[in-house]
Amino acid sequence: APSKPYCLNAKFIGNLQVPVAPFDQKSGRESWTVAFAPDGSYFAWSQGHRTVRLIPWMKCLKNFSSHGGDDTIASSSRRLSCQNSDGSQVFSEPQEHAIDCGDIVWGLGFGSSVPDKQSRCVNIEWHRFKFGEDQLLLATGLNNGRIKIWDVYTGKLLLNLMDHIDIVRDLTFAPDGSLMLVSASRDKTLRVWDLKDDGNMVKVLRGHQNWVYCSAFSPDSSILCSVGAGKAVFLWNMDKYKLIQKLEGHHNDVVSCDFSPDGALLATASYDTRVIVWDHHKGTILLELGHLFPPPSPIFAGGSNDRWVRSVSFRPDGRHIASITDDRLVRFWSIEERAPQAIASLANGLCCAFSAEGSVLAAGTRDGSVHFWGSPRSIASLQHVCRMALRRVMTTQQVESLNIPMPLRDYLTYRVM
Repeated sequence: APSKPYCLNAKFIGNLQVPVAPFDQKSGRESWTVAFAPDGSYFAWSQGHRTVRLIPWMKCLKNFSSHGGDDTIASSSRRLSCQNSDGSQVFSEPQEHAIDCGDIVWGLGFGSSVPDKQSRCVNIEWHRFKFGEDQLLLATGLNNGRIKIWDVYTGKLLLNLMDHIDIVRDLTFAPDGSLMLVSASRDKTLRVWDLKDDGNMVKVLRGHQNWVYCSAFSPDSSILCSVGAGKAVFLWNMDKYKLIQKLEGHHNDVVSCDFSPDGALLATASYDTRVIVWDHHKGTILLELGHLFPPPSPIFAGGSNDRWVRSVSFRPDGRHIASITDDRLVRFWSIEERAPQAIASLANGLCCAFSAEGSVLAAGTRDGSVHFWGSPRSIASLQHVCRMALRRVMTTQQVESLNIPMPLRDYLTYRVM
């Protein structure tokens, strides 16, 4: 089907700028990562020069709307019931924190703890930290290979994890509340840490032949995807810590990955100018979102070009994907229409992430600033809502085994978007 022309510009909400000092070095200012807390309470970004800023998200939205931004996005002041790492309960308004991490920050990840999700460690009663249900942690991956764990509510340093021997490029927590953390590094490894066991390193995942750029958990925390300086997409079984398979289809380095909210789809972004949407259960390509027309030859896509895709993120509705590309555009894709639904201008974009409820996209840049846009608004069909509910608990193979009409099977397996 022919691509739908760009129909509208995404609504700009606001930005967060970094103060520039005289004779400021350009290197080290980059905002390599932006992140929203799973409960929507905080936004964090690495604003360059070793600093991570933690901002109460609702307060940030209110500031944007008071300066003429989008005041239609729901914002309400929240009083947080926080639990410190020593187990004491604290009730307070969310506080902003500027954290000096001691080195250039490359990766960020929020993690929240659920008491009934037990650690795999036996001697849990000996632990230094008692993580409760309302505990919110921030992990920062540094230039020197260290990972620092911070208490979001207080801004205090809790743990210092040391085992990587090169830059920690990405950090991701398991979404099941187990406080299992995976770090991806330029030392060609991924490492699994159990923060309920005081940050004990559980496993080293080896298989990448070059730098590892990004990793992402499936929503049920059973599968980890990792990508890096290479054309393959790695899938790991996180119950056994074993490599399941490598997905082949990209023609250049794969630099970003994200699962759909129902776990049925996997999106990967590459320097080959494409985002590929996979059925990772079967290892097949369902959709290719091209950023250069006509599509480049594999030889051209495998080299230097001005359409490198830097980052990809699934919107929580499961129907839209955002991509950041070197052509100075942010694209909001509709997987149903297989085309951008909205675009926005962004110079030197590096990373992006949707807010917890999906109404806002944040993008970090090389100068350390962050820009925010409202997501295109649309209402999901009842069929799609039902499909997501089903796919949260069923693999593609399980759906294919159902005795149902072929058109319905194709819809439930996303062969028909």
